[in-house]
Amino acid sequence: MDLIHQFLNLVAPPFTFFTLLFFLPPFLFFKFFLSLLATIFSEDVAGKVVLITGASSGIGEHLAYEYAKRGACLVLAARRERSLQEVAERARDLGSPDVLVVRTDVSRVEDCRNASKAAIAQFFETLRIEFGPDIGITLVTPGFIESELTQGKFMGEAGKLEVDQDIRDVQVSIIPVQRVESCARGIVSSACKGEKYVTEPAWFRVTFLWKIFCPELIEWTYRLLYITRPEESPKDALGKKLVDFTGAKKFLYPETIQVPDLKKD
Repeated sequence: MDLIHQFLNLVAPPFTFFTLLFFLPPFLFFKFFLSLLATIFSEDVAGKVVLITGASSGIGEHLAYEYAKRGACLVLAARRERSLQEVAERARDLGSPDVLVVRTDVSRVEDCRNASKAAIAQFFETLRIEFGPDIGITLVTPGFIESELTQGKFMGEAGKLEVDQDIRDVQVSIIPVQRVESCARGIVSSACKGEKYVTEPAWFRVTFLWKIFCPELIEWTYRLLYITRPEESPKDALGKKLVDFTGAKKFLYPETIQVPDLKKD
């Protein structure tokens, strides 16, 4: 068995490299051709039922608006019922023929069962294989998107909702934050085209290539921007200093997340 693994360790890397070298260009051209067809013959979701969890704010809220514009019937689930009702009202105004609101607290096991069967990529990939083209499944990988999370929202030690924009600046650093309307529009458009994987913003997918081919560089960059000495505060991270010194937040962060006021229940 060890000999087999030693053989594969020697053969697999060059085999993969040369296979991708010859196979990848025509395959990418083929996918480009399919994407053109999908753009022309995208799915019509008018009258279909779309379940959206976390629909009271952020990406979930604007996904509801995008599907409403396309005439889909909506089931909106989230913890904050008043915010959900406001989203539902606007979704109706935008063209959704029927909107159902379901108050769901994902911190409770029973409500999690009601809202979703699972939330792991492997489950959906397996489901896609089992059902084939009968059910469209699109896995979304978002970068930093305009939402309460990029506004600095987090759960404090006492279980109370808090906002700390300094820590947000440490985490987001000098990475541009995409507007939520643009993100939602891209997700719905890709889902209607039948795409299996979506990354928003689209440029963010290059980070996966860097992680695969140059993991040491990515780790070094993370340590440089985010890690501080033990005696220092996390808020002394270089990434936050760059944001503060250059005033980059004015250009990289949407106006809505530059204020600490969260959406009320």
